[in-house]
Amino acid sequence: MTPDFGRLITAMITPYDRNMQVDYQLARKLARHLVQNGSDGLVVCGTTGESPVLSKEEKVELFRAVVEEVGGQATVIAGTGGNNTQASIELTRAAEKAGVDGVMLVCPYYNKPSQEGLYQHFKAVATSTNLPVMLYNIPGRTGINLLPATVARLAEIDNIVAIKEAAGSMDQVSELRRVLPDDFVIYSGDDSLTLPMLALGARGIVSVAAHLVGNEIKQMINAFMAGNITLATQLHLKLYPLFKGLFITTNPVPLKTALTLLGWPVGGPRLPLVETTAQEKESIKKVMEQAGLL
Repeated sequence: MTPDFGRLITAMITPYDRNMQVDYQLARKLARHLVQNGSDGLVVCGTTGESPVLSKEEKVELFRAVVEEVGGQATVIAGTGGNNTQASIELTRAAEKAGVDGVMLVCPYYNKPSQEGLYQHFKAVATSTNLPVMLYNIPGRTGINLLPATVARLAEIDNIVAIKEAAGSMDQVSELRRVLPDDFVIYSGDDSLTLPMLALGARGIVSVAAHLVGNEIKQMINAFMAGNITLATQLHLKLYPLFKGLFITTNPVPLKTALTLLGWPVGGPRLPLVETTAQEKESIKKVMEQAGLL
């Protein structure tokens, strides 16, 4: 199984109304906007979508809404991972019924399983569905690093086909590309590492910044793939301050501020995350101005 999720996948935020309830109509509008501005696919209810504070019912309704809005025009990948294997299996099955194109499974956080535990967890979820699976390694949030040797074992399972790698180590990316089958897809999990990871054999990016500069990121990727490394590097360096500025505090807090500044009434984050401070907001405005967004 080698599905094409695309090169630029946006990890979509979850918009809330004034009462901090999910705004499904605005989610549809945002999904449409992202697909019209460079995104080949969308991750719904991932980290950027505040998955830990959404109920199962809210997640499934978001899956349905985005599939109805852009299904067939872009890949829709449901964030169904978690630290409860059985709950992840149940959400994955619900996502499959909702019509998504694949699922993304984050490493179980807080539990701190062994590498064997990680293998058994991902195997259990993957074998419960016919959907293609993207693994998601982000040790800074989960407290555990999914090692390349374990990914190589998981790649033997037919429908585990990709990984979003956000450990921040180019050595680890090199080892992943070295030990994985050629058709196993690696995505950068950090906007600022997209270009170096492309050079190491990654296919693309699961992006935060594509909410704001999707077309430019797509241009950078296309330039690299066409062999125009000079242009790709120029675009990377132009976007780099924005990439870093969107992480001055916990994602997706700065991104929601940025979208609000652009006229998207997406609301703030749900607790335990809180909105940006006045100083953080000024910093975000500055990098947006530098990027020509304001």
